[in-house]
Amino acid sequence: MTSPSTGAPPALRGPGRPEAGERTAGHRRLARPPKRPRWTAAAFLAPLIVYLLAFYAYPLYRNIELSVHDYTPRAFVRGDPEFTGPANYLAVVSDATFLRALGNTALFTLGSIAVQYALGLALAVFFHRNFRLSAVLRAMFLVPWLLPLIVSASTWSWMLNSENGIVNAALQAFGIGQINWLTSPDTSLLSVTIANIWLGIPFNLVILYAGLQSVPADLYEAAGLDGANAWQRFWRITFPLLRPVSAITLLLGLVYTLKVVDIIWIMTRGGPADASTTLAIWSYREAFGTGQPDFSPAAAVGNLLILIAFAAGLVHVHLRRKEDHR
Repeated sequence: MTSPSTGAPPALRGPGRPEAGERTAGHRRLARPPKRPRWTAAAFLAPLIVYLLAFYAYPLYRNIELSVHDYTPRAFVRGDPEFTGPANYLAVVSDATFLRALGNTALFTLGSIAVQYALGLALAVFFHRNFRLSAVLRAMFLVPWLLPLIVSASTWSWMLNSENGIVNAALQAFGIGQINWLTSPDTSLLSVTIANIWLGIPFNLVILYAGLQSVPADLYEAAGLDGANAWQRFWRITFPLLRPVSAITLLLGLVYTLKVVDIIWIMTRGGPADASTTLAIWSYREAFGTGQPDFSPAAAVGNLLILIAFAAGLVHVHLRRKEDHR
């Protein structure tokens, strides 16, 4: 006896085996993904969109608006600033302070991130050995990162004080005369750079140490069996495999260092004679540091910093794409 639908005896189909029509319908039902309402996806995206609009898009829009108007305290109150177009940018670029601030920004930023990265990488490799006091010492290196910036800057100001600072006291013990670290145009930028390096080493240490955890230990063992020394293992294994982590560490360090204000302002206020004035300090001083706020040029300088950071981000993306296509 055969089944009318399949032409085969029921015993051959088996008790749990569906007929062909049933299999086709069931297969179609399983193949179709369940339809989910679009408002569910929108609900998940809404908090992120609100956050980006409120804390990124709107402040950027306001900063651009400030830079193309003549905002004075009176214009802020009355709400009728005069539109000036690119005049504030032209005034900033043609100002005598611009080239000095740009050069100081380059020296302060590149010097800080280069030394921070080098020392952070050296410490990360050192602590990667996991000796007995490794965890305790790593925690101690995080202290500069955890301290409030006003405390760190005030401490460095006291240490580098010309009259009673501990640094000059130590130098005098070796017969070296007094150095005016914070009040001399020759050393003020170096002083704030040293303080900023000290603050940034823990960040580099943490990120690079985390990156080292992803390097397979088998590679070091194989290199050791091949006779590679410590330097060869670092240069041939550690450094190349840390390249993606190093790239993002340097990018974040660049963006953070470009906008440093508090350390420099507390220690030198950008002086003496603009010797330690960076673009961020110049922007802050124009807006809040003179008692006569000039918000529009300050916003223009801030937008130049944003363009520099944006250009660095584009370079990072371009290099990452080239690396991925290799």
